[in-house]
Amino acid sequence: MPLTKELINDALSGVAHPDGGDLVSRDCVLNIALCSDDASVRICYTQGHPDQQQPDRNALSNMGKFAEQVIRAAAKAEGVESLGLIIDFVDHAGQVVLKLKSDTKTSAETPKEKQPEQAPQNTNAAGVPGVKHIIAVGAGKGGVGKSTVAINLAIGLARKGHSVGVLDGDIYGPSLPTMLGLQALDQAVIESTLQPFLVHGIKSITMGKLVDADKPLIWRGPMAHGAFTQLIERTQWGELDFLIIDLPPGTGDVPLTLAQSVQLTGAVIVCTPQKVAQDDAVRASKMFESLGVDRLGVVENMSYFIGDDGKEYDIFGKGGAQKMAQNLGLPFLGSIPINTALRRNMDDGNPTKNFEADSAGGPQLPAALEQLTDQLIAQVTLASMNKSSQAPTLSIS
Repeated sequence: MPLTKELINDALSGVAHPDGGDLVSRDCVLNIALCSDDASVRICYTQGHPDQQQPDRNALSNMGKFAEQVIRAAAKAEGVESLGLIIDFVDHAGQVVLKLKSDTKTSAETPKEKQPEQAPQNTNAAGVPGVKHIIAVGAGKGGVGKSTVAINLAIGLARKGHSVGVLDGDIYGPSLPTMLGLQALDQAVIESTLQPFLVHGIKSITMGKLVDADKPLIWRGPMAHGAFTQLIERTQWGELDFLIIDLPPGTGDVPLTLAQSVQLTGAVIVCTPQKVAQDDAVRASKMFESLGVDRLGVVENMSYFIGDDGKEYDIFGKGGAQKMAQNLGLPFLGSIPINTALRRNMDDGNPTKNFEADSAGGPQLPAALEQLTDQLIAQVTLASMNKSSQAPTLSIS
């Protein structure tokens, strides 16, 4: 027997409204749409009462699950063999508050409990006062050079006249104290506000200057969550064009905290050419996508090795990350080579030397960093245009 709108509407008349009556008698059922054996129902809990307080998501979820059980029971009684169902709860303005959706078309005899579909978590996050663009630098695994990329991107942006800050979000393994040469500096705090260090033309803050250098942070997720949040909220950044956030590896608490608490312009994904690094980078990319964060592009770090003889050696298989970016449909921002000078400059806390041929082991590294910086600026510009663009209007007089 085919599914009908009347069948679903009659079923919803058996779902009580918490304030009296049922969903149908109170005109809360705004729309019922059918396509074959799939149904979509749109419900406004506050229909006719725009000032009525919206219930929390748990209450809506419970109501939605009960409504689904009633609809499936009615469908089963009428001989409907299968039913795919979507229930949208909307507010008075028509914005979806909660969506309940079947993962697959489920038999009416074996109803399947569903979880609420989560909206992208970065959509409603707040920005950082005074900061125009916030860019996360992440990867699926450790050891691919996220911190190296983050710091060199920051310095590259600063060399082009932008005001830039770097936040060391790797709570468990902070790298900025070494790479920026912060060892001899003390963290300043004014009126409970962290004052960022100003070195190499950029501002920076790191957990590595708030704890003993050789002390391991044996923290559970909530502690790392809280520490990262305080680094963001308690730092006096001032006016910045860019804030680069160096994330820890993986897809754990800190990236989730970042997406929930800070409005990001986008994310840069760092990967080496090896297949094992690409696999993890794909996971990181999917994480940012699921959190509603724009993916600005992929960087291939340690793309090739430049020997002291000036020759290039493809130790890890050059070009793998670029192919990965193409497969994912993401921009490829550029390749960064590795040489003895790069390693020495970062270990010595002198990253600005990477931008001069005489101190960077030749022209290849400075040229690569220059290209990377230009590509990032271009992608940030495009992302900002996409976010600020509005649909055109037509006025007839």
